[in-house]
Amino acid sequence: MERYSVAIITLSDKGSKGERVDLSMPSIKEELDNYPFDVVKYELIPDDFDLIVKVLNDCVNENINLVLTTGGTGFSVRDVTPEATKKVIEKEANGIVEAMRFNSMKFTNRAMLSRAVCGIKNNTVILNLPGSPKACKENLEYVIEPLIHGIMTLIGSSSECGRK
Repeated sequence: MERYSVAIITLSDKGSKGERVDLSMPSIKEELDNYPFDVVKYELIPDDFDLIVKVLNDCVNENINLVLTTGGTGFSVRDVTPEATKKVIEKEANGIVEAMRFNSMKFTNRAMLSRAVCGIKNNTVILNLPGSPKACKENLEYVIEPLIHGIMTLIGSSSECGRK
């Protein structure tokens, strides 16, 4: 079975200063361990627009198949992950984040406050996940299988568009 590279980028001002432990990354990694993914990059950076853009572009330039961000999708002044992601991507994949919000509404009506974005640049899919470890797991497990199919199609290892 083909394996895919993934980067996990945690956005947290407090985490980047060592004032908060990143619990989302282990939650994401645990979910990915059930699928053909290899975590090849992990960064914990502050909620800084220019730095986020740089790190996302670095991942694209490294030809990483999937970049998962966690954090920075809310209403806070420092929450700029979606805007930075939009600066990098060339195509949006709105259905993925729509599905995540739909699923999350089963757990909390605050899911409607998520401003998460998903999109594509070159052969890389970038997906914004929430900052909560529990929400990361719930969202990722809901979209991971269709996301794998999308990555396979993007990189040319699957030409099948329909469902079996």
